Amino acid sequence: MTKKTVQRHGFRTGESIVYPSHGVGKIVDIEEQVVAGMKMELFVINFPKDKMTLRVPVAKAASVGMRKLADETTVARAFSTVRGRARVKRTMWSRRAQEYEAKINSGDLIAISEVVRDLYRSQSQPEPSYSERQLYEQAIDRMSREVAVVEKITENEATTKIEKAIEASPRRKRAVEAAEESKAAA
Repeated sequence: MTKKTVQRHGFRTGESIVYPSHGVGKIVDIEEQVVAGMKMELFVINFPKDKMTLRVPVAKAASVGMRKLADETTVARAFSTVRGRARVKRTMWSRRAQEYEAKINSGDLIAISEVVRDLYRSQSQPEPSYSERQLYEQAIDRMSREVAVVEKITENEATTKIEKAIEASPRRKRAVEAAEESKAAA
């Protein structure tokens, strides 16, 4: 017995989507439940990596920020963003960390790629703090999950591709070369 594809508000069963605070998931079903005496239609979204299933009311999908996967042009813009110059504000870390967290939880691929770009550290740079590393890992995980699904590659391949794009940035290459020259001169 095969399940028929059901569609509501532009989303259909079997489709991968992005839920802002959890990342990429797959709509496995659209079910009806009675909640507090009211009949509700719910998207059943599975996040296999997190071993989590989420039920989102169909009517609330747009207001919670659920969206379709990014298209190729958006992914290309995200890669262009990570190749750009890191823009680290000179504010207190706690304020920057809150801003990074908000960008990650926005579900916006471009905002997430900005966090990846700003928090990336090459081997020649000083070790990041624990909280910087945690935010970077969270951002690169979200970005690589979406890139992997869109480009039909594994998450590891997507992560490698993103990090190579960052390292390929001409400005980063010059910074790494300058750091290596100063080590050699010392």
